[in-house]
Amino acid sequence: QVRLVESGGGSVQTGGSLRLSCAASGYTISSYYMGWFRQAPGKEREGVAAFDFYSRTSYAESVKGRFTISKDNANNTLYLQMNSLKPEDTAMYYCAADRVLWGLLPKYKYWGQGTQVTVSS
Repeated sequence: QVRLVESGGGSVQTGGSLRLSCAASGYTISSYYMGWFRQAPGKEREGVAAFDFYSRTSYAESVKGRFTISKDNANNTLYLQMNSLKPEDTAMYYCAADRVLWGLLPKYKYWGQGTQVTVSS
C-alpha cells in the first residue's frame, strides 16, 4: 500500500527557509512520478514542483529560483527546500505520487496528509 507522510512544515518570517520531507512507503519513489503541491484557504490546490521518471523538474513560476525539489532514492524520501519565503507561500503543502501522470496538475493518485507552512510578514 502506497503511503506518503510529509513533515518539516512550520511558521517562519518573510525571507526564512524551510525544508519539507515526504517519506514514502509501499513503493519505490524512483519508479513513480512525484511532486509537491499546496493549497491555501479558499484557493484551489496548485502544483509547486514536480519530478518525473527521468529526474526532470518543473516548477511553478511563483517559486522558481526559491524552491528546489530533490529526492533521496536510498531513503525513499522526497524533499522540498524552500528559501526566501513570502507570506503568499502560506499554505498546506502536500506531496503526491503517480505511476502514469507527472507535472504540476493536481491529478496524482496518491497523496499525503499535508504539512502546514505559515510565513508571517
